[in-house]
This record gives sequence, structure tokens and C-alpha cells, in this order.
Amino acid sequence: MASTADDAGTGAAGRLGFTRGQTVQELGFDDDVDETFRSDLEAITGSELVDEQYDDVTDGAIIWFRDDDGDLTDYLVDALTVLDDNGPIWVLTPKAGRPGHVPHSDIQEAATTSGLHAMTTFAVAPDWSATRLGTRGRGK
Repeated sequence: MASTADDAGTGAAGRLGFTRGQTVQELGFDDDVDETFRSDLEAITGSELVDEQYDDVTDGAIIWFRDDDGDLTDYLVDALTVLDDNGPIWVLTPKAGRPGHVPHSDIQEAATTSGLHAMTTFAVAPDWSATRLGTRGRGK
């Protein structure tokens, strides 16, 4: 059972696909985020996460989102504003049964409105799941 904490920490952060030297924007930070996950992600990239005020190009984004955080589409549009082409956006939401849980259908609806779609979802921490969003297609 000791590996459960590791699986939910470094292993999960590694599954997001970020690498050393990449800049990752973080939106929706609050006192309930998983600090171990954040630390593991910063260890992978070798730098601190940048906040929503960052105005240079980013390689990806993570969005901590709860059911009472407003409009997820707004968060997605903010992330897309500085996101490099094909950079991943990960929406982190409380797991089912936890306060603030967001149904997958809400994530998919916001993604579709933003020109994205949900690709995969998995647990990243004891209380959080991550859903990767990607562009709809490669053709123009």
C-alpha cells in the first residue's frame, strides 16, 4: 500500500507528459489543491508553475476546477490565449463523491464550446482527477 502515495504523486504528474524546460500555466489555484502533485510537476519541468497573469507562451496548462468556480469555458479560453500550438490542457477536478465534483459532461461541454474535446481521464491525487483536453482535428 505504500506505493499508492507514489502512484498518486510523481507517477501521476509524469503521466501528464510534460518534460524538463517546459512552462506550465496553472489556473484555479486555491488552498485545496494537491501540493504534492504540484511539487512533482514542478520537479518534472524544473521550474515553478506560472499563474494566470503570465503573458508569454506556455507549453501546457493545468486548471484546478470545482463545481462552484464559475464558467470552465472562461478558464479554457484564458489558457488557450497563451498556449503554444498543440500544448495540452489538463482540467483537474475533485473526484466523484468529493466536495466540488464536476461531472464529465460539464467538462466535455466546456471543451466543445472552446473548440476542444476531452481525451482521457485518470486519478492524479487522492482527491483529484485530471482530464486531458485536445484540439478537435489536425486538418483545416
